[in-house]
Parts: sequence; C-alpha cells; structure tokens
Amino acid sequence: MKAVSKSFFILMFVVLPVAANAADRNPSTENAEVFIAAPKDGEALSNPVIVQFGIKNMEVAKAGTQAPNTGHHHLLIDTGLPPLDQPIPKDANHMHFGGGQTEASLTLAPGKHTLQLLLGDGNHIPHHPAVASKVITITVR
Repeated sequence: MKAVSKSFFILMFVVLPVAANAADRNPSTENAEVFIAAPKDGEALSNPVIVQFGIKNMEVAKAGTQAPNTGHHHLLIDTGLPPLDQPIPKDANHMHFGGGQTEASLTLAPGKHTLQLLLGDGNHIPHHPAVASKVITITVR
C-alpha cells in the first residue's frame, strides 16, 4: 500500500504539473528553427562582437505579442538552457531582444564564450517544443 501511495504522490505532484506546464506553453511550428548566422562556431574575433540571429518557420515579433507562430530572440551567453516552462531570466547571461531585434553588438571579456539562441513567446516563455539553436563557441581576443 505504501508503494501505491508513493507512486500516487509522484504522479500528482511531480509528473502532472510538468505536463500541465507543457500544455500551457505556446506551440512552436513544425520544423521551427533559430540559429546564429554570425559569428561562426570556433571563430576568433575582437570587440564589439556582432551576433546575427536567424529564424525559420516562425516569425519574430515584439515581446507582448500574443500571435500564433511568433516569438522573440533571447541570447544565452556562457550558460545552458533555463527551465523551459518558466519565463527566461533576464541577466548578464540571458539577453532579451523583446523589440524584435535580429542582431546584437556585444562587448565580451577576452577568452572563450558560448552563445545560444532561445526563442520566447510574448511572455518570454519558451515554446513547446522549445526552439533553440545549437551552442557555438567563440574566442574574443
């Protein structure tokens, strides 16, 4: 009986809330993609670093826009993906481009850095499934 109670607890308080959160997220379109068009993976550059964002099979819209198949870019610097069922943090490692920008000029410390794009909906929450680019590594001289 204790095993059944424990299983019920796990189902009710761990599994179901995650499923509900995924259901509440805005859907991404089939084959949706974001990518870093520049710089290229492995590239060595000087400041300012110009990062160009690309998107396929969805549209860029300003933050607050609640339209299907839209979102705006978030650039993740030297960090992994945040929780995908919550708003994307806003700090030095999670840059928001809620104005619909498709390019950024960054000043980064010399050394290696990782960059990744993550598309967020009008409320800065990743779509379901999440639309994220591959991680690239650059070196700033």
